[in-house]
Amino acid sequence: MAHSSPFPEAVSRLDLVRNEIGKVIVGQQDVVDGVLICLLAGGHVLLEGVPGLGKTTLLRTLSRVLHLKYSRIQFTPDLMPADIVGSVIMETTDTGGKALKFQPGPVFSNLVLADEINRATPKTQSALLEAMQERTVTSGTVTHHLESPFLVMATQNPIEMEGTYPLPEAQLDRFLMKILVQYPTREDLNTIIERTIAREEPELSQVMDRDTILSIRRACREVLVAPHVQDYAVSLVMSTQPGTAYAHELANKYIRYGSSPRGAQSLVECGRVYAFMHGHAHLSIDDIKTIAPAVLRHRIILNFDAHADDQTPETLLKEIITAASLKAAQTRA
Repeated sequence: MAHSSPFPEAVSRLDLVRNEIGKVIVGQQDVVDGVLICLLAGGHVLLEGVPGLGKTTLLRTLSRVLHLKYSRIQFTPDLMPADIVGSVIMETTDTGGKALKFQPGPVFSNLVLADEINRATPKTQSALLEAMQERTVTSGTVTHHLESPFLVMATQNPIEMEGTYPLPEAQLDRFLMKILVQYPTREDLNTIIERTIAREEPELSQVMDRDTILSIRRACREVLVAPHVQDYAVSLVMSTQPGTAYAHELANKYIRYGSSPRGAQSLVECGRVYAFMHGHAHLSIDDIKTIAPAVLRHRIILNFDAHADDQTPETLLKEIITAASLKAAQTRA
């Protein structure tokens, strides 16, 4: 089934991208796939994990394999919006006069790594999030368009919360996925150490370019969505909304705010790319089930009872997804 799709060449190209990344990044297949899904779906990704798990290396490797412009912004409390989007500078012209010129900031790249985004002040965070949403930067009266594809990969360190500014819910919603980066397995850790000892820089091939990525992005939109699959995505999102007729009992008990409509859009968009990557011409309920935790975990806000009872978005989503899947199966039976 893997390559029975109408687009086998594109699927094999994406497999090559994953293989090239695998030369540098050991394991972490879910993270690699998640970042690729967000790139092809035209969204942004939030990674959460302790330092040293290869988050920075992943994006740098991706830029080399896909031949895209890459920039890294280290977020700190003294970072200003102009440090991200750019600023207007005065420069001397050839005739000796003075003129104002816009100097683009690091956000003018295809792949932007926003490292430890929760360390910057809300004013600076919102400057980046505006660029993410609008795909433009306004300086004075002039609007500058960001080049496509444009992916922001923001990282958060879950350990140190002192002196940080957690992203507000409305801004978290702008991220297509939130991926939790786990520790490597024993086997993967051994491989990492072996590669460190070898000290040989892996030779990376450029597998795709900007135009190919944009054409694959268009092809992903050809993945068909059947009405019952769309209805499953809608049911899943509505199950997370407490106080509504469709809410799951756990949502009523533990969730303060459920997913917004953007969650349903993201489920379908990411699901189509996931289906495409696995060579399927149709989006299935299983595809949505697979990507649902990454799409919804940052879109549900828990209440105090949830924290008191040791509930997490992961434990609640597991139950809600299972219940929605059973309901969908019974409806179709």
